[in-house]
Amino acid sequence: MSEFSSAGRTAFSSAGRSVGHAAVVGTGPNGLAAAVTLARAGLDVTLFEAAPEIGGGLRSEALFDPRIVHDVCSAVHPMAAASPFFREFDLPGRGVDLVRPDISYAHPLDGGRAALAHRSLEATCADLGADGPAWRRLFAPLMRHSDSLTRLFLSDLRRPPTSPAGALLFGRRALQGARFHGDEASALFTGVAGHAVGQVSGPVGNAVALMLGHLAHTSGWPLPRGGSAEIARALADDITAHGGTFHVGHRISDLGELSGFPLVFLDTSPRGFLSMARRHLPDRYVRALSRFRYAPGAAKVDFLVSEPIPWANPQVGRAGTVHLGGTRAELLRGERLAARGRLSDSPFVLVVDPGVADPSRIVDGKRPVWAYAHVPNGDDTPPLDLVRARIERYAPGFGDTVLESRSITAAQYETYNPNYVGGDIGAGEMSLRQIAVRPTFRWDPYTTPLHGVYLCSASTPPGPGVHGMSGYLAATSALRRHYRLRPPALSPR
Repeated sequence: MSEFSSAGRTAFSSAGRSVGHAAVVGTGPNGLAAAVTLARAGLDVTLFEAAPEIGGGLRSEALFDPRIVHDVCSAVHPMAAASPFFREFDLPGRGVDLVRPDISYAHPLDGGRAALAHRSLEATCADLGADGPAWRRLFAPLMRHSDSLTRLFLSDLRRPPTSPAGALLFGRRALQGARFHGDEASALFTGVAGHAVGQVSGPVGNAVALMLGHLAHTSGWPLPRGGSAEIARALADDITAHGGTFHVGHRISDLGELSGFPLVFLDTSPRGFLSMARRHLPDRYVRALSRFRYAPGAAKVDFLVSEPIPWANPQVGRAGTVHLGGTRAELLRGERLAARGRLSDSPFVLVVDPGVADPSRIVDGKRPVWAYAHVPNGDDTPPLDLVRARIERYAPGFGDTVLESRSITAAQYETYNPNYVGGDIGAGEMSLRQIAVRPTFRWDPYTTPLHGVYLCSASTPPGPGVHGMSGYLAATSALRRHYRLRPPALSPR
């Protein structure tokens, strides 16, 4: 007889354990955020991580030179700077220096042209010439509502917005999209929409472009000094300071292994949840969760180079993030092919040279370069030549600066991080339906049919990005339901 039950009956036997115990499976940013919240509320928290080190998408590693750190997954964190969870947690107060380049992102075009999103809205508009006024009309009102919009965008989407006027303004722009005359402004906007992965055109792509785009002019697109693992370190330090314990290299294959914990939080994909819990779940829920869709994948390349990237337009070298997609039409074509399961010969590629904002990442002139291409989900084509050629198109001679390189196919990315199903680094397609019912329809999207078992990965609202809100919201839901506790204070003081 299963030790689990459907909702309405106690699912776990305490087996001598205090009801104040909780298990967290997976130590990506959301698992760590859930654990911080639970531990600060007074629960004894135990975290299980299948990999040899914690962090999930926040992991960093010295790949080629022991002195030079590469971000193996995420590198730039606009959501971490804007997230209500991280703002209260206070990353700078915990020694995490979020360094912000003067140019948040750039989009080079052929012929040495480039569009630049400066931290300064006015500087951006001046660079865009005739399209400058349209860019200002699009983003200036959103910047005035930035706090309320960020809280709405990074919520469970189940409650009314704190600023209905701001939400209406944002919604109208997401439905209408952006209209520009020149290639530069169109490419600059569409490149940010590319972060929606496969949903570039339409309301979802527009919404992502509006949110990330306006943050470029407010809190910026920062990189953690020393690498993304610094964020994971700060979270882990707070967990251990409040009595939490970590078990790394410990894979949970069956939910029954955690039957002694009254509460379980799963920072896993729906596919991962089904793998460990299918026999405990109602058939109807299994079918619903099996319908969860995944987006195109990312194929990653890490380079060690001998000098800054030789961009044809030197201004691009001041940007923290560079979008390589060509014109809007070219970018849309590449994303449509990836969504249809076909590999483009000119895919959308994102490039980050961390040394632009963080000189500590440069040693003896050598520096890391981070890049990934959008490819079909599960694609097993080695991306090195494809990505290098895309960079060379806008930075002739780049290949001559490469000292070492390592590539990971989309299929291999899932092996590295099982939450990236088929290489989907967003942990699920960002369609209109899957924003509203992520991962499937439940009023509280973090609950499951198993009493005390919660999902808290990026496959739950608000979705992808290093913001910690999925974990935080899942944990606060459980604290309210099981202990009638309010969310704990997160500040280090």
